[in-house]
Amino acid sequence: MSVLFAEIDTVHVCAYFVGQKIDLKPLTPTSPLALEPLTVANGDHSCIVLFDYGVAVLFGLSNAETGQFLTDLQDLIVNPFAEPETEEVLIRLAPINEGKVEDTVILLSQFTVPILQLVADVLAKSVVLAEYEAESAQVFDLIEPFATSLQDQKFNRRGAKILLKQIGNCLLIQHKIVGRVEIVDKPELLWEYPDLDRFYARIEDEYEIRERHLALERKLDLVSRTAETALDIQQQNTGLRLEWYVVILIVIEVLLSLYELFVIGK
Repeated sequence: MSVLFAEIDTVHVCAYFVGQKIDLKPLTPTSPLALEPLTVANGDHSCIVLFDYGVAVLFGLSNAETGQFLTDLQDLIVNPFAEPETEEVLIRLAPINEGKVEDTVILLSQFTVPILQLVADVLAKSVVLAEYEAESAQVFDLIEPFATSLQDQKFNRRGAKILLKQIGNCLLIQHKIVGRVEIVDKPELLWEYPDLDRFYARIEDEYEIRERHLALERKLDLVSRTAETALDIQQQNTGLRLEWYVVILIVIEVLLSLYELFVIGK
């Protein structure tokens, strides 16, 4: 395994969730450091790990280099975010406590490509979770007024349209975190380097990836169930109104018949 950052014991790392997807084909050089995930060198003292679900993890890039890279990347981003979610850490060489996180510093025994890729995998999942945690919180806040409106019997068609949109948002988030990002799945890299499984499990646990994913799933499920219940009640109310309309029309028809019979018929 090749070792990077020779004679350096601390490296700045930043993960950027830049958009819904990154087209990696134009970024694949003839001799990358690794392919799964795509890892490319950026000079002698930095490298970049890219994920097609929209995350770039930058190791050792200066502010100027970071700005230039993100600018160059724009044309390859599908549905770019106006303000990308980011997460910054330092990685530091330490002969013991490998994988431990101390105040945004990840301790590593060495800076090999597979180890950096696993660090990038966890940071990428963490930054994606942060984005969708924020989105789900906004959806959750939107749902609360509708629950109140149901209690006050002030629900309307406009509310139904908004609820349908929120259900769609929840389903979309669930699709992304399960289908694209595969949050709870271990990276395929561990099949090639099974000796790094314990290291990956430790750093994944430090960032509470599985716990955060479970909490997000529960919140999305609650939002979906609340919205569906509200829609069911709204549809029932609409059905009752239609029944009353039918009754009223029948009464009017009967009254008209009586009018014709007793008034006009005289």
